[in-house]
Amino acid sequence: MRRHYLVTYDIADAKRLRRVFKTMKGFGAHLQLSVFQCDLPDIDLVQMKAALTEIIHQEEDQVLIIDLGPTESHPVKRIESLGIKAEWEERRSRVI
Repeated sequence: MRRHYLVTYDIADAKRLRRVFKTMKGFGAHLQLSVFQCDLPDIDLVQMKAALTEIIHQEEDQVLIIDLGPTESHPVKRIESLGIKAEWEERRSRVI
């Protein structure tokens, strides 16, 4: 089954940034500066993660992979971060 993914990245080194960009062009559509939309089967997702993991520096770079769900629907299911841990704000209710 194919799934939609939104992949964004923040790479600290220009050489690694170019390598990540070239790698991502093989997996999806370039939407804006460091954002790609990918429509991938499971095996391609594994290959993409492996290729990116070999390029990035875990302590300096970050790649976010946002699972948008099966290709026939578009709800956001999960957000995954490679490299620098993503800081997610906890949503809280406000009474006004």
